[in-house]
Amino acid sequence: MSKLNIGGVVEDVITSEEFTLEKAREVLKNEVVAIVGYGVQGRGQALNLRDNGINVIVGEEYNTKKAEEEGWVPGKTLFPLFEAAKKGTIIQYLMSDAQQKSLWPQLKPTLTKGKALYFSHGFSIVYKEQTGVIPPADIDVILVAPKGAGRTVRDNYLAGSGINSSYAVFQDATGRALERTLAVGVAIGSGYLFPTSFEHEVWSDLTGERGVLMGCLAGVLEAQYNELRKRGHSPSEAFNETVEELTQSLMPLVAQNGMDWMYANCSATAQRGALDWKNRFRDAVAPVFTELYDRVKSGKETEIVLTTGAASDYRDKLAKELDVMRNSEMWQAGAVVRSLRPEVRILCPLFLPSSLPIFLIFRGREPTVDPPFALWHKETILHPKGGKHAKRPDEKRRGEGAPPLPLQGHGLHRRGNRAPPDRRRQLLQRDHPRAHPPA
Repeated sequence: MSKLNIGGVVEDVITSEEFTLEKAREVLKNEVVAIVGYGVQGRGQALNLRDNGINVIVGEEYNTKKAEEEGWVPGKTLFPLFEAAKKGTIIQYLMSDAQQKSLWPQLKPTLTKGKALYFSHGFSIVYKEQTGVIPPADIDVILVAPKGAGRTVRDNYLAGSGINSSYAVFQDATGRALERTLAVGVAIGSGYLFPTSFEHEVWSDLTGERGVLMGCLAGVLEAQYNELRKRGHSPSEAFNETVEELTQSLMPLVAQNGMDWMYANCSATAQRGALDWKNRFRDAVAPVFTELYDRVKSGKETEIVLTTGAASDYRDKLAKELDVMRNSEMWQAGAVVRSLRPEVRILCPLFLPSSLPIFLIFRGREPTVDPPFALWHKETILHPKGGKHAKRPDEKRRGEGAPPLPLQGHGLHRRGNRAPPDRRRQLLQRDHPRAHPPA
């Protein structure tokens, strides 16, 4: 276990060099990893485990067509939910939080002595009074929580990088809980593994979702946009100064270099104003975050999630709430502004003879990462009749001098357990056949 000085605090961290993929395979050689739920997180982890040579099966009943398209074979590697759980020795319970509660009475009998119950979120265990999820005493209960969505878990693996994850052991009945945890964490593609507890994982996660990551962020953006509109600014100007500049200009630089660097590398006017107002905003929202964390820790927030999620008309009510946001002036303005971004430029030389092709030229950074073929900056020319695109001769493929991809979270760079380049191309063609046709 390595030690890193993070913000002046020395923290433990497991790296994929210390706990290698080969070691993970050795630990898991007699295990059957059963993925219960082939949703976003289940899919990403299942595919990575399989491609890393782990014996993995999938339990799914609603998304079986997608699973079959991605190579899971009914009766062999694809089973109904609880049949897969019976066959598995490490059961990755990756259903939604509400589904984990409702399906628990059926899952629990499959958890026989010596098995491991694996989570990627501490919700069901920490709030057991609300969920009823209380595991048998003779099994391991473990957690690996990737710091990103399931799509990111998969895409980063295909990209040749990894993703940071946190890990925890709640119950060690076999004496092997920790090595099982680390082995699965490495096998799903984690580059760095940070120790936590089930409690801290879920408390920080729920606070973050309701706070800076989504709830607070959306609320603050709306407040500034509304104020600018009230003062006579046009929708495009209000959106550009509130959202577009943040997401397209500042955040990529902050992600790469940190907010401290951003403050040191902006105009004097922006710098002075930001320094003067930063603490006022911090102090204004601090009481809200205190209330939020207290509500998360006490279970009030999770009670809302479970109660509303269980209502028969929840999906209809949710759709109406999302429609209000989608149809608001701010996000309608955003849809137009995004369509006008300069990285998408259409050249239509109408003066050319009709027999000549009209070219669409796309400039800018790739919207998704797909090495070893993706570029940091590239120009692609598409023939209107669907011909293959031409590449500039000075294009660089990843692996020929391109910088490494950053991992999600903690600002650390780590190439995790990823497929080799030829294999990555095969996987990309299989997972995304339209975007990556065979050469």
